[in-house]
Amino acid sequence: MLLSLGKMKKKMLLNRSAFKRFLTKLEKNPPRGLDNMAVQADKEVWAETDCLACANCCKTMTPTFTNTDIKRISAHLEMTEEAFKKKWLKKDRAGDWVNTRQPCQFLNLKDNKCSIYEVRPKDCSGFPHHTRRKMIDYMHVFKQNIEYCPATFRLVERMMENANSK
Repeated sequence: MLLSLGKMKKKMLLNRSAFKRFLTKLEKNPPRGLDNMAVQADKEVWAETDCLACANCCKTMTPTFTNTDIKRISAHLEMTEEAFKKKWLKKDRAGDWVNTRQPCQFLNLKDNKCSIYEVRPKDCSGFPHHTRRKMIDYMHVFKQNIEYCPATFRLVERMMENANSK
């Protein structure tokens, strides 16, 4: 079932506390096979997710740009690293380089495609980080991304359904 961004936001508002309680419960007492459950749910979710129909991550969040990202992207754009940073980036409170605006300056709003897709930041290429690390070590990211990403929302929803059916 494809989940539109609007429907996801409505369901998220209704279920936010239940989702976060579920993730906190997993964090405090991870069941055996948690990572395998996440990997299986991830495969199912991507079969029903179209990122180009959404692009909410690019519209509402900013990646962290590593020095390697800045070097690669500025070269691609035929800019100096300093010119790239001055034009597009700022340092956040943690001292990380992030976009100065949202939606992302590289997002084409007509088709939700990234104009620097081939050289996009590592943070973007790995988003939403479902199977990046052991789920228990990345639970804080799931808690954040359920509010922005329909794929993460569906993954957690699916895991909750599976846990309740046992």
